[in-house]
Amino acid sequence: MRIGLLGFGTVGKGVYELTSARADMQVVRVLCRRELQLPDAEVTHDFNDILNDESIDTVVEAIGGLHPAFEYVKAAIEAGKNVATANKAMMATYYDELLPLAQEKGVYLRCTASVGGGIGWLSELERVRRVEAVHYVGGIMNGTCNYILDAMARMDLSYEEALGRAQALGYAEADPSTDIDGIDTWHKLIVSANVAFGVSLDITGIPAAGIRNITKKDMDTFKKHGLLCKLISTGKYIDGVYAAYVQPTLIPLTDPEAAVPMNYNLITLAGDISGRQSFFGQGAGRYPTAYNVVQDCADFLSGRGFYCAYGKKVGVCNEEKYSYYVRGKVDSWLEENTEETWGKAIVTKPVSVQKMHDWLKANPDAFIAALPRKAL
Repeated sequence: MRIGLLGFGTVGKGVYELTSARADMQVVRVLCRRELQLPDAEVTHDFNDILNDESIDTVVEAIGGLHPAFEYVKAAIEAGKNVATANKAMMATYYDELLPLAQEKGVYLRCTASVGGGIGWLSELERVRRVEAVHYVGGIMNGTCNYILDAMARMDLSYEEALGRAQALGYAEADPSTDIDGIDTWHKLIVSANVAFGVSLDITGIPAAGIRNITKKDMDTFKKHGLLCKLISTGKYIDGVYAAYVQPTLIPLTDPEAAVPMNYNLITLAGDISGRQSFFGQGAGRYPTAYNVVQDCADFLSGRGFYCAYGKKVGVCNEEKYSYYVRGKVDSWLEENTEETWGKAIVTKPVSVQKMHDWLKANPDAFIAALPRKAL
């Protein structure tokens, strides 16, 4: 296998190092903005050098973001090259374009490292789907948010202090918006649910709430009630109805998610035969992520493409009901749905996920967290 590598940052360099030790795959060209000298690969600033090299059969996309990553990947597929990527934003946003295109062109496309870093979550979903139907996927999918919430709970830090530590350790970007607003988790949930259920969810109907507005007082309140806060993703398929959403959720101390430390992930599926299976590991990092990119390349050598065929487009219906912890301006709707008060916050009566997230959109300075009840 001759590989054209797009990007030589954290993940790209890891892919280069891991493939250098193998006899069955070699990075022969690297697209990089920086001036770079490599002993066994040509470095270029022009993607066309990779696209037009007929000896390159596989492109590894390690640039990240939507553009120009999408344009490069689309062009590579159209040129008949296999593609491995860790780009969850691109896969979630352009799922309806890339997957059918890969099938039309007869090339392989995989993105195992896009969800769960080194866990191998999507490839495990692929195995499960061979023998049973999956009706739930979700859990802790973002290491940055988990680190912040864990540091606030264990070290009694403020949100700002915990975020600062995450940034100093390299777990959070200088602009952490994608992580703390739940968008990174949202992208991962979309890809996971599409693979698990064999469909293409309408992403416009999938809400996401993050942890940007959480405070130390909120965490102190949760502790008094024997609870921890985690950012949880949920995807369900029950009786022909699809649901998907991302939101802070209060977890009893006895739940597995409560024990997930630092920047780790715990992602779960539930099948109609095997029941619950959970996968724990680092969700990011050079070698965990690059490991799964190289695993995808090895799958190409074995003739394995995407995890499932492109499925029909379906809408979501987020009518599951939870009680919510809400700290924010109390308007008439909240007054009508208040069940009790926790300090300066209120706890709602059971309300639908959709209505709660609609309220949050109109009140962006508020903070919400679902209580640990089963959906009604």
